[in-house]
Amino acid sequence: MVVGTETYFMTKFTTRTCFRGAAFTIAAAALQTPAASLTAAPAAAADYDVGSMHISTPWARATPKGAATGAGYLTITNKGAAPDTVSCVSDDASVQCQIHSMTMEGGVMKMRPAEGGLEIKPGETVTLQPGGYHIMFVNLKHPLEPGQSVKATLKFEHAGTVDVEYPIVAIGAPAPGVAAGGGTMMQGGGTMMQGHSMQGPGMQGPGMQGPTGGSMQMNKQ
Repeated sequence: MVVGTETYFMTKFTTRTCFRGAAFTIAAAALQTPAASLTAAPAAAADYDVGSMHISTPWARATPKGAATGAGYLTITNKGAAPDTVSCVSDDASVQCQIHSMTMEGGVMKMRPAEGGLEIKPGETVTLQPGGYHIMFVNLKHPLEPGQSVKATLKFEHAGTVDVEYPIVAIGAPAPGVAAGGGTMMQGGGTMMQGHSMQGPGMQGPGMQGPTGGSMQMNKQ
């Protein structure tokens, strides 16, 4: 599974800085952890079945005010005998949703859409989680609030479509099933990697500099 980063300081979204905003959203949540929001209890997550595909533990993390993007996570198991490919069709919190990957290449963290969707092989279980594949909610219509949920429609090439509810946990809260303090700094669409800066399409200069001088690139490929 590809590993990477997602949570960053946000600026207001524009078409030109969509993927830059995706990176910035992800880091702000890790550094801003209002005590009140940490007490909000998310709705219980449900499991879903469509064809031979089983979906479990969907969740999303709250976003800071002004964030342009957020992220959702879940686990998918292919119980069938043939591979299937999943993509995100739409959601009720943003203008567009996509499945993204995060990779470290030559010391640069890169995020890009999974072209054609994400394949799940027969008998395989794939977990979308901070630092790896995730569902990116692009150009949020409103902040993701703790205790609420995001409804997104997933489309499988063979199994069909299914609406999935993603309960929203507070900024700074651990992922479901992860003990407090046992996760990473990843938030929103990913993780904030200490020591890396962020660069994306339309961005000039070194980006947001980290203590070790690395960089982050958002690729629209």
